[in-house]
Amino acid sequence: MKLAFSTNAFTRMSLMRAIHEIAAAGYTGVEILADKPHWYPDTFVAAEALAIRRQLEKHALGISNINANCTFGFWKHAPPEPFFEPSLISPQPALRAARKKMILNTLKFAHAVGAENISITSGKALPTMPPEKAAAQLIEGLKPILDVAQKLNIRIGMECEPMLFIEWATELKQLIDDLKSPMLGANLDIGHSVVLGEKIPAVLKLLRGRIWNCHIEDIPGRKHYHLIPGEGTMNWQALKKALLAIEYDRFLTVELYTCPDQPVQAAKKSIAFLGKIF
Repeated sequence: MKLAFSTNAFTRMSLMRAIHEIAAAGYTGVEILADKPHWYPDTFVAAEALAIRRQLEKHALGISNINANCTFGFWKHAPPEPFFEPSLISPQPALRAARKKMILNTLKFAHAVGAENISITSGKALPTMPPEKAAAQLIEGLKPILDVAQKLNIRIGMECEPMLFIEWATELKQLIDDLKSPMLGANLDIGHSVVLGEKIPAVLKLLRGRIWNCHIEDIPGRKHYHLIPGEGTMNWQALKKALLAIEYDRFLTVELYTCPDQPVQAAKKSIAFLGKIF
């Protein structure tokens, strides 16, 4: 298992500066935020991707994931909470098309910078999009995206998120089984499973072999708020045991978008704590 840190804690710094700080803190990997103010997927520019790749190589950093979960940059006045629209199950066709375009650009970007996987979410089942219709729409939207992913050899990790349409690990496993694509798997956020009351060992066994990246953070009880590891109630030794049981050997990515005022300190505190465990 390898430790990475997400640039979504560094939204008050440039992507290049974030990469530098994450490497300086001692991580071997980085998750790149595919949203403003870092790399925004409205267009794909090869020269921009090359510059980012060179920065990563300079600091000898691997890429744990390209995080395309949210799209703050799509909206002129985004609210101060994680924003999942437009999504592949948006009621409006134009918004679904916009999300598809951003995901396809993210796949191109991932291929250009040397990433193996990206992450997305399902979005919420909004009014006029009941569950049965949302399920059909999600499958319809994912099929052509997965075809492109397979051609580029870039995996797509769906992230289960409290209150989103794909919320539970069992729902994600069903989606993986239904689509039958080797490119579809999980960007598994361990804290989300804790919040939902899922049993971590069971979730890991259920998705074994399809977990492209793990998000980790501490959690206060079952309240969905990302804390610096060691500052909440997460049972880290139990998590380590469960990960070892499925022979997980990919990145553990610390995700602390809740710490934009102290990202460097959060990165350093996290690795000091996690380094003793993993």
